[in-house]
Amino acid sequence: MVQKSKSTKMTSVTKEQISSVNTLIKKNDIKIVDLKFNDLPGLWQHFSIPATELNGSTSPDAGIWAEGIGFDGSSIRGFQKIQESDMLLYLDTATAVVDPVCEIPTVSIICDVYDPVTKSAYTRDPRYIAQKAEAYLKSTGIADKSFWGPEYEFFLFNDVRFSQSVNQGFYSVDSIEGSWNSGRDEQPNLGYKPRYKEGYFPVPPHDSLQDIRSQIILKMIETGIPVEVHHHEVATAGQCEIDMRYSSLVNMADHCMMYKYIVKNMAQQFGMVATFMPKPLFGDNGSGMHTHQSLWKGDQNLFFDAKGYGMISQLAKYYIGGLLEHANALMAFCAPTTNSYKRLVPGYEAPVNLVYSMRNRSAAVRIPMYTENPKAKRIEFRPPDPMCNPYLSFSALLMAGIDGIKKKIDPGHAFEGNTYDLHGKDAKKIPTVPGSLEQAIDALEADHKFLLQGDVFTQDVIDVWIDYKRAEMDGVRLRPHPWEYHLYFDM
Repeated sequence: MVQKSKSTKMTSVTKEQISSVNTLIKKNDIKIVDLKFNDLPGLWQHFSIPATELNGSTSPDAGIWAEGIGFDGSSIRGFQKIQESDMLLYLDTATAVVDPVCEIPTVSIICDVYDPVTKSAYTRDPRYIAQKAEAYLKSTGIADKSFWGPEYEFFLFNDVRFSQSVNQGFYSVDSIEGSWNSGRDEQPNLGYKPRYKEGYFPVPPHDSLQDIRSQIILKMIETGIPVEVHHHEVATAGQCEIDMRYSSLVNMADHCMMYKYIVKNMAQQFGMVATFMPKPLFGDNGSGMHTHQSLWKGDQNLFFDAKGYGMISQLAKYYIGGLLEHANALMAFCAPTTNSYKRLVPGYEAPVNLVYSMRNRSAAVRIPMYTENPKAKRIEFRPPDPMCNPYLSFSALLMAGIDGIKKKIDPGHAFEGNTYDLHGKDAKKIPTVPGSLEQAIDALEADHKFLLQGDVFTQDVIDVWIDYKRAEMDGVRLRPHPWEYHLYFDM
């Protein structure tokens, strides 16, 4: 039986909040209300209802507002078994926005998942885990809130094909920008294809995606996502980055889901396809999701100390200590795919080394030094990638940081050199992130008590995550790899 949360519904909708949604519906002549929620691995799921089901209803004690709306939880990855399939969604009115990509006027609302029998929040709802992480931080008295700023990287390709069956397996991606196409007969081939590792960041026409990214960020801004910058990234073949302004944990995770939704749909509108896979190309840079974070009490940034190393406080150093102490287990949520560990290798700006440093991008934890503004002081954890579920990844990082503060875990001395230049015995002295998803999952199985504090993660979530990921690993492990044919077919 799935473990149920003891908590009841965390918030109740008010007449004012309902009125705000109804006003949005009327003002924009909305026809459809799209209800979105997150599965455990991190993909948005949804279904839609006519706007008339909400429009005009103003009572919090009636209809969908009071009773929620049912769905089949057994069809959602990581959720219920078939014999306990019925689940409920409750609408979070604060997330209501005009959907940025639907042709039919549509309002998008993110929902929270509940059990219809106990009327309790569902332990495996990733958004609920993130809500509990925020509440736990506040309950410790360490800080009132945390701020998060992930740097999403992704590729925009012009074509993708892949297949796997009993007798064959392949993938093929293509990009007009791909350096491998410099000699292709394109009638005409206009050149200006970024060379390998030289995509960071020349102006157009080398950067052929400037206007597409600009269209993407304008859509993001329409939905209330504050965007700071967009640019081409290091790899050839359409690697991009769009950075959002920092926000609180749950709100930022909500933004992350809308971010990926907009990127994928806008790419399709331009006849392209977006992928957030960490390593879709061999021999060029992969896509990461460097994650900036800080703790605050009131208006005070608890990570700032003008006299500290890198102008960070002792509390920030303990937080770093927690990240480094639990890094192997954290990777199970922060780099949660077999493909993740094709990025996390030395030599590709991949932060595999578990040290901290000012400015140093070869370290797992970097202290940005762009400004001396106390409000901007933060630490950046660099190993995560964009395949992670942000609700789970941010929550796990926060729990590790809190554990470091509570236990006063010393992260040791900062490392100032380039860790990639180390060899032999010197290299072996530096601990690294796991080399495979299997190692990360084993680490999570051995080290997850810090995640269970405050009932933030529950044991059923840890168990189902481990089982789900081990099944993924078997799916990859049991299939012949194309390179194995190159190596062994003629032996």
